[in-house]
Amino acid sequence: MSSNNRRSFIKKAGLASLGAMSTPILSSAADNSTFQLLKRATNFTSKATLNYAVIGAGIMGMENLKTALMHEGVNFVAVCDLYEGRIADIKKEYGKNIYSSYDYKDILKRKDVDVVIIGTPDHWHKQIAIDALNAGKHVYCEKPMVHSVKEGMDLINAWKKSGKIMMVGSQGLSSLGNEKAKELLAAGAIGELNYAEGFWARHSPVGAWQYAIPDDASLKTVRWKKYISNTTDRPFDAMRFFRWRNYLDYGTGMSGDLFVHLFSSLHFITNSKGPNKISALGGLRYWKDGREVPDVLLGSFSYPEAKEHPGFNLSLRCNFVDGTSGTTYLRIVGSKGSMDVKWREVVLRTNNVSTDDPFELAKMKEKGIQPTQRKKILPPTETVFKAEEGYKGAHYDHHGNMMNAIRNNGSVIEDPIFGFRAAAPALLCNDSYFNDQFMKWDPENMKVI
Repeated sequence: MSSNNRRSFIKKAGLASLGAMSTPILSSAADNSTFQLLKRATNFTSKATLNYAVIGAGIMGMENLKTALMHEGVNFVAVCDLYEGRIADIKKEYGKNIYSSYDYKDILKRKDVDVVIIGTPDHWHKQIAIDALNAGKHVYCEKPMVHSVKEGMDLINAWKKSGKIMMVGSQGLSSLGNEKAKELLAAGAIGELNYAEGFWARHSPVGAWQYAIPDDASLKTVRWKKYISNTTDRPFDAMRFFRWRNYLDYGTGMSGDLFVHLFSSLHFITNSKGPNKISALGGLRYWKDGREVPDVLLGSFSYPEAKEHPGFNLSLRCNFVDGTSGTTYLRIVGSKGSMDVKWREVVLRTNNVSTDDPFELAKMKEKGIQPTQRKKILPPTETVFKAEEGYKGAHYDHHGNMMNAIRNNGSVIEDPIFGFRAAAPALLCNDSYFNDQFMKWDPENMKVI
């Protein structure tokens, strides 16, 4: 089946059910909009107890642990971090019996650890994940799953060989918003895809990676030599340890932190494997605190026509100097409308096309349909889908998806192949910015051209 015939089939099959799918639950006061609740029937049930360990107990490491512990049948048994203060805080909150070490390999030797959460800086993701898989542990690894494109296939091969479950932590992938957007696109709600754009902005110091530095930060409390053992040797620098995202030796900049979320959502919604051409512009506009990465970044990406979707273009923007206090969304545009996609909400906007439109008249003539002057009832131009009350969020569901896969010998929504295809264009965005050149990528075979 050709790509054009395939898309035509999807539209016809999908649009047949779109009317039932889009029946409004609640009507808004406006005549041209409707409102619907998003629901999920999936329940994450406990069948076997899973013992979790955290390697890298910073902000996201602990957020992941707390979210995992919201599920039944989860125990927290061990932690590794290179800063003494974090381990002390964890033992105070979770009990002195929590095993702790400054060496992650001690955690991997323990037989009572089933699942490892990797919340370290990016430059340790690959090696810890490979070592954990080789040790027979299931792995939840924060995005991006690697620090550079060249690391991707090593981790994918280790995962395939291990037979273990590995989930990459772009948690928005498991959101109700993404699921509804995927359904709407397949049903032809916005016509044929041709463009997408994403925006992720922040303004607060914490949002711009100005994380707090403890008063006791020193070589006595931080295992600095271990931290830098796989990168450039430097004297102790608390900024580079606690504000690591600002430095290329440890982090992956705005694209590795935030663009990767937008890539993950877009690829899930469109079934895409990724772009084949990447370029970036930006600059250090405000946060001149010694950081090595820009605080404004603009990325442009070309997606080739594939069996999963027509060719389209993507524009991504990120701003840490945003005086509007932050904006986040992914917009997907087609020939008949658009969707603004967030994790808890989708806003669908469509065009009301008159039969006087010459293109519509030509289509009707081709199909043997006689135009009529009689006026029609037009559908709403805007439909808002929102998560219903009590929705526990994408992060909860992301961990639940992994637990189900472990307990039922299943698969996860974001395995290392999916995770790498989302990470690679983000990392190549950095390469384009710093090298001032277009980057070419083979999304099918996952390699730089």
